[in-house]
Amino acid sequence: NQLPGCISSLPVLRWGWIMTDHALTHLPPGAARLGWLAARPRAVATGCIVALTALGWSVLGGALAQTGGSWWTALCGQLDASATLIVALWLAMVLAMMLPTAAPMLLTYAEIAETAARKGERIVSPLMLAAGYCAVWIGAALVAALAQISLASLVPATWTQPLTAAAFVGAGLYQFTTLKHACLSRCRQPFSFFFLNWTTTPHGVFRLGARQGLDCLGCCWAMMALMFVSGAMNVVWMAALAIYMTAEKLGSGPWLTRIGGAALIAIGVGLVITNMITG
Repeated sequence: NQLPGCISSLPVLRWGWIMTDHALTHLPPGAARLGWLAARPRAVATGCIVALTALGWSVLGGALAQTGGSWWTALCGQLDASATLIVALWLAMVLAMMLPTAAPMLLTYAEIAETAARKGERIVSPLMLAAGYCAVWIGAALVAALAQISLASLVPATWTQPLTAAAFVGAGLYQFTTLKHACLSRCRQPFSFFFLNWTTTPHGVFRLGARQGLDCLGCCWAMMALMFVSGAMNVVWMAALAIYMTAEKLGSGPWLTRIGGAALIAIGVGLVITNMITG
């Protein structure tokens, strides 16, 4: 597969982004709006995090109204929830956290498609790319939710802290691996990916989105595992991990990834020491 012949006329790339005014006047309205949003990743990320936090607080308030518990206990603990609510929260969490980090991919593709459309060449809507990306994360959310529902009653309470400590140490170590950095690099700079894998068929573009979604999953799965072991209903972890993963994916360089890895390992070791002292 080849990129459209207009690729030589694309504007200058910087940090994996195509620098234009993002008008996208030659794309269909829905695709143009998607590109417009992708050109503003930090604003979209902020909105998603605010919405996610509001969702967590609404669940927290509902639980307090039913149980009459304290705010501090509910805020720092795991809330009981129905299976339907667990699935809904996992879907909301992964979409709110992962869609903003897909902005470089969506904008890069939209700019290439806009340039091709201006030249009269065949294109596939960026919406198909977004659908492939979301399909991966919706699948991951469903698997996580079903696992949480199934295992909640099977794991003894005495295992909770050791499992949580192991998850923190494991997630921290993963931050330093070659696979983590390879996936993160492809997520941050998608232009070379499109250059090597360009296609003009709907199912082909859907597959491109799915492959980018898998790269994103490879980058973030360990963080999502933390949400699994610490409880997806925990408002503090929901907000903290959402902010960190968004900053990591939209940033540049390895420093934030390494700092996060070291912090996660320190937390895990701290939990082990605490368990040994109190156990």
